Amino acid sequence: MELVGKIKWIDETRTYGTNGFRKREVVVTTEEQYPQHILVEFIQDKCDLLNAYQVGQGVKIGINLRGREWVNPQGETKYFNSVQGWRIEVSDGAAAPTEMPPMPPASAFEPAEGEANEVEDDLPF
Repeated sequence: MELVGKIKWIDETRTYGTNGFRKREVVVTTEEQYPQHILVEFIQDKCDLLNAYQVGQGVKIGINLRGREWVNPQGETKYFNSVQGWRIEVSDGAAAPTEMPPMPPASAFEPAEGEANEVEDDLPF
């Protein structure tokens, strides 16, 4: 899957636990009728991919949806989703078109040379 939009926010790389797990988050705002602010996380060696990008830049991110199950101490099962990025590149601005194509020039609606400009009147009176 791919996500296309502009970078709204980039966090610093954070390290968790004793095993050195690394995570870096970025928020991308989609460019559609109802823009969405999507949080994408890059983990481990993918964190460094964000070093070359800055807020306001148009990007296309390859993403995977991840889900996991967790049972709390009371025995209730909870589900969590995350959006993980694995690739990022500068977007060429070729997002899905949201506008109508341009209208043809007015001359396209005019009759061609030699055609009658008047409508025949076949009314009996």
